[in-house]
Amino acid sequence: MEILSILIPVSLFLGGIGLVAFFWAMKTRQFDDPQGDANRILTKDWDDHPRP
Repeated sequence: MEILSILIPVSLFLGGIGLVAFFWAMKTRQFDDPQGDANRILTKDWDDHPRP
């Protein structure tokens, strides 16, 4: 039962780091690529070799 006093704060801390990283990525527009989406939807080519 003592381990819970360690694991709960550690898990909350790691979850907070993940949440901060997500909001940072949203703020710096890491997920925006409207031009790429517009071009990909119009092509008839199969994407067999996606970019890394």
